[in-house]
Amino acid sequence: MASADQLKALLDSFVERDDQRFFSVAMQVAAHEARLGHGKLAEELRAVIDDAKRRRGAASPVPIARPRGDLAHLLEVSYPASRLGQMVLAPELEGQLTRVLREQRHAGRILEHGLTPRRKLLLVGPPGTGKTLTASVLAGELGLPLFQIRLDGLITKMLGETAAKLRQVFDATGQTRGVYFFDEFDAIGSQRGLTNDVGEIRRVLNSFLKMIEQDHSNSLILAATNHGQILDPALLRRFDDVLHYELPSQKQVAELLRSRLGPLAIQGTPWTKLARLASGLSHAEVTRAGDEALKEALIAERLPLREADIRATLQERQRAAARLGRKG
Repeated sequence: MASADQLKALLDSFVERDDQRFFSVAMQVAAHEARLGHGKLAEELRAVIDDAKRRRGAASPVPIARPRGDLAHLLEVSYPASRLGQMVLAPELEGQLTRVLREQRHAGRILEHGLTPRRKLLLVGPPGTGKTLTASVLAGELGLPLFQIRLDGLITKMLGETAAKLRQVFDATGQTRGVYFFDEFDAIGSQRGLTNDVGEIRRVLNSFLKMIEQDHSNSLILAATNHGQILDPALLRRFDDVLHYELPSQKQVAELLRSRLGPLAIQGTPWTKLARLASGLSHAEVTRAGDEALKEALIAERLPLREADIRATLQERQRAAARLGRKG
């Protein structure tokens, strides 16, 4: 049962139309019920809250949660509608994400038995392989806001200031349930023994290790990096799961092109043949190539898409990758 203070806070926030505070207090009530062993009730409360957030977000352009004060310079908020079905993933990775979603949706049952659902995830892999999209998908599937941490606002030259800002971010995870996404995480997570490391970054990493270990909020915390090999080994113990992203296989490229362009392409388009032209390209580059082919066809009023249209944009992406001296 909600405490007297929680009931007052719920009523006050309702009268003041402070959605952020209302949902935060409601989640505190759900967490309290879970700790009391009322797992089913806690799960039902969280489902109602998540559904209310989703409906409120769809009905109004006003954000449910908007970072204020100093947090406005640290967090960028969005409300994705992305779904897992939009991603083309290796079976193992898809299974890991499905497990995260299942555990989050049945968190009450898990908490009731003294366990915790997966919510601290490290995403490792080359650029353009779906790490950022994963953050959007988890937020969209769970009906939560996505908070992207702005590293330009977080990392400063002032001694101790970065750690203080990091504390603000972790405080926010307990106040507003959401998906908190640290992109390019190697900027603060690199090994403490690297020769080009500086004292401030070492202190920031130590602070992050301590804060993520002590974080017991209901939010999801995601950290993504293109350079997993330089991360400090101590980080791995702080995350519930490490998700590895790879460049797409030929089969995955064919499926990605088919799912994105199939309804607008000529029947019998040889997707597998086209996929061979995308060898070494990332998910993001294949997606951009498909979008470029579609835009060109729309401008030229030439639908349905032809094989030659798609081939041309894939080859253009390959040439761009070659000029940069890389693939993906």
